[in-house]
Amino acid sequence: MPDSSTGSTGNTENAETAEHPVDPVNAGSTGSATRPSRRAVLAATTAVTTVLAAGATAGATAHAAGTSGAPSAPASPDDRKLRALVSRMTLEEKVGQLFVMRVYGHSATEPDQADIDANLKEIGVRTAAELLEKYRVGGIIYFAWAHNTRDPHQIAGLSNGIQKASLGLPRGLPVLISTDQEHGIVARVGTPATLFPGAMAVGAGGSRSDARDLGRITGRELRALGIRQDYAPVADVNVNPANPVIGVRSFGSEPQAVARLVAAEVAGFQQSGVAATAKHFPGHGDTAVDSHTGFPVITHSREQWEKLDAPPFRAAIAAGIDSIMTAHLMVPALDDSDDPATLSRPILTGILREELGYDGVVVTDSLGMEGVRTKYGDDRVPVLALKAGVDQLLNPPSLDVAWNAVLTAVQDGELTEARLDESILRVLRLKAKLGLFKDPYAAPGGVDRRVGTRAHRAAADRIAERTTTLLVNEDRVLPLSRRRQPKLLVVGADPASPSGTTGPPTGVLAGALNELGFAATALSTGTAPSAATIDRAVTAAREADAVVVGTYNVTASSSQRTLVERLLATGRPVVAVAIRNPYDVAHLPAVPAFLTTYSWTDVELRAAARVIAGRVEPRGTLPVPVQRADDPAAVLYPVGHGLRY
Repeated sequence: MPDSSTGSTGNTENAETAEHPVDPVNAGSTGSATRPSRRAVLAATTAVTTVLAAGATAGATAHAAGTSGAPSAPASPDDRKLRALVSRMTLEEKVGQLFVMRVYGHSATEPDQADIDANLKEIGVRTAAELLEKYRVGGIIYFAWAHNTRDPHQIAGLSNGIQKASLGLPRGLPVLISTDQEHGIVARVGTPATLFPGAMAVGAGGSRSDARDLGRITGRELRALGIRQDYAPVADVNVNPANPVIGVRSFGSEPQAVARLVAAEVAGFQQSGVAATAKHFPGHGDTAVDSHTGFPVITHSREQWEKLDAPPFRAAIAAGIDSIMTAHLMVPALDDSDDPATLSRPILTGILREELGYDGVVVTDSLGMEGVRTKYGDDRVPVLALKAGVDQLLNPPSLDVAWNAVLTAVQDGELTEARLDESILRVLRLKAKLGLFKDPYAAPGGVDRRVGTRAHRAAADRIAERTTTLLVNEDRVLPLSRRRQPKLLVVGADPASPSGTTGPPTGVLAGALNELGFAATALSTGTAPSAATIDRAVTAAREADAVVVGTYNVTASSSQRTLVERLLATGRPVVAVAIRNPYDVAHLPAVPAFLTTYSWTDVELRAAARVIAGRVEPRGTLPVPVQRADDPAAVLYPVGHGLRY
């Protein structure tokens, strides 16, 4: 079972009608690679001299976890109904509302046998409907690997089946269904839904309008599928080129630029009626450790945190962000207890709630990740998270262990029931804001009207064209000409395609170039080509008029460097395309033409093909600095570098 909610990495259920109002008071009745140093990139990052002002938030400052009741601000009529609803819940139902859980299968009641077996093994239930009946969970998260997202009609049917199962229970409540649809390298819903460039590509475009459109269109499509919460945007400022978990998932290394794009994307999501989630608080952009497999430590001082990490989260709060996700990492300058931020009361209540004034929903990153499990057992983690100020507990490795641990903590007096009520009220307020009490179902015709429409796909293509970045173009190698160089060879790395994309990258690039009038042949050489593979590529290159080579995380010792050097020796024009990290260019100084796409999804590769063919101008500029390979303290290409034709 992959343990991440955020990534590193058919048949339809009978749908209910769209109009199914639910009264909130009576709802129950219905390698060793050499990488630039963190310090070098910090030095290269433009200093932030002013911090974005925190915006107004929707509620009063959070009260002390474990000792206080719900926020004491005057209750609105809707709030009074929600409080009355909470008062009628059993303790077991309250505990369940705090959890967001995975479940295997394409259907809420009739999943495939393999998914039934997986559910029994990991959760002790057969189906999503049984999960809801046994644990009364408040949310469910969709994953492609859990077979939740086969196609749009199936997803909508699954969502409706989940809502029907939950609302059919005594005192049943609508479920907040969520997923990670960041775009780029992390997307759970694939084609024919619209897929956009990832965050760093959007950062290269630099357009707040594009970021807002991405959020608005994505939200519109997710809502049509019954998904009302998206764990995006990533608000981390990526100042460490060696970051193994964020990287191109970040908008860039400039705090204020990231802040502007975060705020714009949040506005787009929430305009569409889907809750955005800024992640990963207090900031995951400066680590060389993956919190899925280890426990990162951020060594920023409090002043550095204010300048580098805080601005995007302040901007998200000012934009009215509905939820914020925690990070499983330690920041000693913010809390010297050696606890991860997810379990830190000084960080979540002291800084996020009290200093930044945020009173929306706080959700943990996946509780199956090693970063939150290193110090405490799986029974202590959810209790400590609630005491720290968390509202939603996401995807614990064992729901039974976590659920019973919270229940026992209340029964034993470690947590008060009033503390649970505080978080449940926040979650219910969000469900009410998203319209789940009035209209929890995906409309039968909404999928065809809203998901993957021609207009949405065209918008994604236009945005992608503004992100492709030309770093090198000696002797005007680019654009390639169909008349002078009709026969192309496309070689290079073919990493597994992000969810829902066509892949492999060499095939997508070659296919797009063929559509543009070239005769392109694809030859996959992989991320670590052997000598024999390199020989085959060189032989094929001699028969081509030009070569396009896709690179993926090139290092000083990578055999991808040997491949490129051998291709250059053929005398054919060579165009390199970094399909993930722009830092590859530092290791390939002899390449005469170099593009970067920031991801290898179809939309980005097709845009790169149009740039290679000269159909569109390269418009992107680097949102991160690229350091020299031989001197990481020196900048090879600064933020803002990008060539034109």
